[in-house]
Formats: sequence, structure tokens, C-alpha cells
Amino acid sequence: MKQVTLGKTGITVPQNAFGALPVQRVGMEDAVKILRRAYEGGMRFFDTARAYSDSEEKLGNAFEGMRDKIYIATKTMARTPEDFWDQLETSLKLLKTDYIDIYQFHCVDVCYREGDGTGMYECMLEAKKQGKIRHIGVTAHKLNVARECVESGLYETLQYPFSYLSSEKERELVKLCKEHNMGFIAMKGLAGGLLNHSKAVFAYMSQFDNVLPIWGIQKMEELEEWLSYMDHPPVMDEETKKFIEKERKELTGEFCRGCGYCMPCPAGIKINNCARMSLMLRRAPSKNWLSKEWQENMKKIEDCLHCGQCMSKCPYELNTPELLQKNYEDYKNILSGKTVIE
Repeated sequence: MKQVTLGKTGITVPQNAFGALPVQRVGMEDAVKILRRAYEGGMRFFDTARAYSDSEEKLGNAFEGMRDKIYIATKTMARTPEDFWDQLETSLKLLKTDYIDIYQFHCVDVCYREGDGTGMYECMLEAKKQGKIRHIGVTAHKLNVARECVESGLYETLQYPFSYLSSEKERELVKLCKEHNMGFIAMKGLAGGLLNHSKAVFAYMSQFDNVLPIWGIQKMEELEEWLSYMDHPPVMDEETKKFIEKERKELTGEFCRGCGYCMPCPAGIKINNCARMSLMLRRAPSKNWLSKEWQENMKKIEDCLHCGQCMSKCPYELNTPELLQKNYEDYKNILSGKTVIE
């Protein structure tokens, strides 16, 4: 298994890491089993966040007494110094540790700097001075903000969405991180569930020697699939290249990644699924998406207030109401039999 060093942090781990957002959806006992199995299988880097409900607590329970054997990255969505310190102390308590390897500003819209008047970057420096955090990181969804954070030289890691659907500008961001000796943590490697060929996804990531993918895992069978690549990592052969090119042609363009930052919707629309329903129907077993429950969920699109709230929050700057309407029309055509999917 290829090892990756996260830039100037010096953290070196297998290029196969654990994204702990989904474990908030399973019970404590199952989560602990999954996390411990991940460690047994060779994973050493675990990413979570204060915003992921009880994810931190589950990591704390799973790895109590073995802190020196793993690396933990977590995040704060605090926007004031008071909230920063409150969230940091909560994270330390739940993770059952006295330090965090990488503490990240979560989904920022600005590049926090020392002396910018917010006091936020000063909090990071003080936390590092106190030994409560070891490295300062940032996560972003907007390309211009991510570039600014990299070029500032203030951060040691960047976490950003990255997959084989990423654009040339996003691939340039990976290169920029390497030039600045900054670790690149790749989230949404499966593009919010649109990509379902793990070997191709893994092989693509392995081409980059400074990228650490964190796979969102909530089931043991998902974990075992990723762990199987520890001893037999997929390679980028001609067959895989052709498959990826085919996927890119089918999926390139305006599509919802399902990140959920647009939520909640004042009209009750489940935007992060409804706005990509057409793709999900064609890339996953369609039966569940055509259930009575989902028919009712899709019908709520008729109640869209066109308030613009979802558009203002979308990190990909999508025209979400328009995307919802297009997906709804396609959905109705599929239900009526006017459009037939395989």
C-alpha cells in the first residue's frame, strides 16, 4: 500500500483513510466495531467533525487507550473565538484525547488570517501553542477560497472535494498544494454516491502522491472493500482509463453532489437527493427511488418558494431551483412510462 505524507505536517499514512461522517448514522456498538476493524485492516487516519453529531464520540470510544497509534483530524464550524474554544474543548472531551492532530476550519467562505479582525486564526495559533492541536487545516468547497487558503501559506492541510469527475482547475489545486508543501485531503471521492466503481476510484487517487482520500464508511461490507486494497491496490490500467473516460462523458456538467449544505429547505424539499434524482435513478437500483415515499418527496418540488436560499448556500453555485425542476420533470416521465430506464 502506497504511503502519503501530508505536506509539512510530516504525517505519513497509507493512501486509504477513513471518513467518519457516515458513522453517525449507525449505532454506537456497530460504529465502534467498524472503526476498530478499520484500524486492524491498516487504516491510520480518521477524519471527523464537531458537526457530525456523535461521530467524535464514536471515535473516542473506539480508540480510547490507543491514541498514539492513529491520527485524528476534526473540524470546527465556529465563526467566533468563543465558539471556537467551546467546540475545541467539546471535541477533545468526546474524542477522549488531549490533542488533535489536524484541527480544521470547516467549510469556510473566507480565508482566515492573523489580524483580519475575526480573531479566528489567532485561536488556532493559541490552541497549537497550548498543545491542544498539532496542525492547522481548512476545508472548503469553493475553488477560489481554497486557492486563497493554499496560497496564504497559513494552513498545513486542505480538505476539498476530489474525484475523477473533478475539473482541470481542481486538479491544478492538487498541484498547487504540492508546490506549497501542503497536504491535500480528498473528500467526496465517490462524488456524493454517483460513482460506484471503487477500483476505478481508488486507482485514480493513487496517481497523486500528495492526495489522501477519506472514504465515507457506514457499513462493514463497505469497509472490507476498501481494506481489500491494502494488499492489492488497483492500478490505472487501460481498461480503467477507458471506464473513467466513459463516466466523465456521462456525468460532466451541472449536477448536485449531494453535500447538503443547501439544507434545510423552508419548503421541506430534500434538495440533496431530489436535485440529483435523475442520476441516482440511472446509477443505482431504481426501485427504492420510485417508492411512494420518494414520490411524495419529489412532489414537494411543486412547493418551491424560489427564495434563493439554496442557491446562496450551494458551494458549487448551481441554479438549484432549475435543477430541481428538471429532475422532477424527468421523474414524472419515468413514473408515467414516457421515459424508460434500464
